Amino acid sequence: MEPAGDYLQSCSPDRCDVSVIDLVVESSANVPVISDSSEEEHSSERDEEADTEVTPAQQILQSGSCVSTQENKPVMANEQQLFTTREEGEVKLRMEESGQAAEPAVTVSQMFLQTVERFGDQVALASKDGDNWNRLTYKEYYQGCRTAAKSFLKLGLERYHGVGILGFNSPEWFIADIGAILAGGFAVGIYTTNSPEACQYVAENCKANVLVVEDHKQLQKILQVQDKLPHVKAIIQYKDALKEKKPNLYTWAEFMEMGTDVPDSQLDEIIASQKPNQCCTLIYTSGTTGQPKGVMLSHDNITWTAFATGKTVKVTDACEAQEVVVSYLPLSHVAAQMIDIWLPIKHGGVVYFAQPDALKGSLVNTLKEVRPTAFMGVPRVWEKMQEKMKSVGAKSSTIKRKVASWAKDVGLQTNLNKMHGNSSLPFNYRLAKKLVFKKVHKALGLDRCTKCYTGAAPITKDTLEFFLSLDIPVYELYGMSESTGPHTISVPSAHKLTSCGKEISGCKTKIVNPDCEGIGEICFWGRHVFMGYLNMKDKTEESLDSEGWLHSGDLGRQEEGFLFITGRIKELIITAGGENIPPVPIEDALKEVLPVISNAMLIGDRKKFLSMLLTLKCNVNPDSGEPEDELTPEAIEFCKKLGSKAVKVSDIIGGKDRAVHNAIQEGINRVNEQASSNAQKIQKWTILEKDFSIPGGELGPTMKLKRPAVMKIYKDQIDNFYKDFITPPTPENPLSTK
Repeated sequence: MEPAGDYLQSCSPDRCDVSVIDLVVESSANVPVISDSSEEEHSSERDEEADTEVTPAQQILQSGSCVSTQENKPVMANEQQLFTTREEGEVKLRMEESGQAAEPAVTVSQMFLQTVERFGDQVALASKDGDNWNRLTYKEYYQGCRTAAKSFLKLGLERYHGVGILGFNSPEWFIADIGAILAGGFAVGIYTTNSPEACQYVAENCKANVLVVEDHKQLQKILQVQDKLPHVKAIIQYKDALKEKKPNLYTWAEFMEMGTDVPDSQLDEIIASQKPNQCCTLIYTSGTTGQPKGVMLSHDNITWTAFATGKTVKVTDACEAQEVVVSYLPLSHVAAQMIDIWLPIKHGGVVYFAQPDALKGSLVNTLKEVRPTAFMGVPRVWEKMQEKMKSVGAKSSTIKRKVASWAKDVGLQTNLNKMHGNSSLPFNYRLAKKLVFKKVHKALGLDRCTKCYTGAAPITKDTLEFFLSLDIPVYELYGMSESTGPHTISVPSAHKLTSCGKEISGCKTKIVNPDCEGIGEICFWGRHVFMGYLNMKDKTEESLDSEGWLHSGDLGRQEEGFLFITGRIKELIITAGGENIPPVPIEDALKEVLPVISNAMLIGDRKKFLSMLLTLKCNVNPDSGEPEDELTPEAIEFCKKLGSKAVKVSDIIGGKDRAVHNAIQEGINRVNEQASSNAQKIQKWTILEKDFSIPGGELGPTMKLKRPAVMKIYKDQIDNFYKDFITPPTPENPLSTK
């Protein structure tokens, strides 16, 4: 075993002052069982268990019960409601009498301790220092979280106050997150792309007592607004040396030593008082349509969702073989937390941390080295991989291109047949696998990966089919922060292209006010549904109806149990003529017929016709994340086929390259031919000078399009579409783009 990093220098096993078994016993005293079942139903089980002698620790771990110190009352009291907006509030758990929803409720601490008991010596976390991987076992990981919790208490963390974490994925991030929960606070991830003012809003909203930042750059954001944060008592920097000493500013090493004189009994008392129906984590929405909202997730939200999701996707327990994941997506997002933190803890998986520049190009190197068994990518990650592979393929010899094309045809057809129940593998597929697929999988680092997922934003059918043709099924999942991540998931046995799969067992879906095509608002029910928005009763009551159903704001339909998303209610374009038009299908259709297009945004709400903003595929500055003027190899290849010599965006915009402009207009005509009415046809369009990006403000942290922001940024271009409107132009007389 390689040495653990300095993030655990104060809590190595030989310095632990309390054993794992002792921790289980001390932190789980007076544990009542949560259930809708009667006391009599459990008496026979207890009589049977009495015949077998087990240790106190095993009794606690096997009970799956919740912790309470309030006169041993079950947390599901009749007076409790399904939602709360108070930080100290408790909710009624949505437990069922049978099935997965009947699983006993547990706290985060209990779930973690169960894993420590089962897989304590297995590797839990691995982070790279130079060429070496520093590894932590589950025992070391849990002890690190306890050490952090005691240090938080020493710094003055108050019950139900936040610990804000601002930085790239690392063991310190995980330990700070869980340490905050154990200490009775709220774990609060803050997007690294946030401005100082956005950081201030989150820290103020959750009454953060402590802020944990990655480096000097993130520290500066906090220092700029520190005088406006009266609740903040300390700041901890977990990477690099401090460039300046300030009061109440600590290194990670100093922080981890700070709580050594805090007695274990003090922490154990706090852990023992925690209940599954209380809040432990806040996920802040990205704020694309207003101020971010603090999504309150309970212990049960997290532990039950980890259990149910693991069952659905058949995560392997570490007693059979460890699942391996790479952590690189923003941990302030619920999907990353569920996949990187909670699912591995539930099943004893091992998490390898990517480098901070993962999305700038180094991710594939980590994937090739680690070879994960499960991988989650937002659509833009899969699209970037697709673009890179296409550009590499374009430079191959003629014979290699022909072999690759043949193999992809075979791969796509074979996998489509699998979806329709034909599981036979023809000889040409087996040959294609040997000649092409295995090599591609190895080059991507996905040769061991049996679970490739996408979510958090819409993905095009073209990208799904591209990877399917390479024998890499990418399974869509769908959910939201308010559902603790996933609600529906595609799996090998239930997979349809463009569908987000079927609901997790124990969850329910309802389509409200469906139209003639069965499309209506998607509503959720289940133990994954959040507690409420912190201190926002009105917003909570907008999302949760009187019966407790979570209204997603998304439009969709169900076919044979499969959920298909068609758009968002707030994104729905209602033209001046009163026609309702979901923009995403039209935008995706255009990107499919025009591979040179990077982003497309449909305009037309309360307008007399539809127009569209377009951006071209261009290179991205690896340091700043800003789009550059140079076109990608795939875009250049597209232009070459048209006889164009364009290699930059600036070579095309403003009508400079008629060949490209004519090709785009032809693509728009093809999309318009599929329109169900004239109102759904794109009448005007323009190419913008820069692609959309996170630094530019057009995309959110998960690369999701921020439509209101785009409307503001490009107001002049949009106004120009509708200036001096007389009659919509025709394809024969298109708008002369700027």
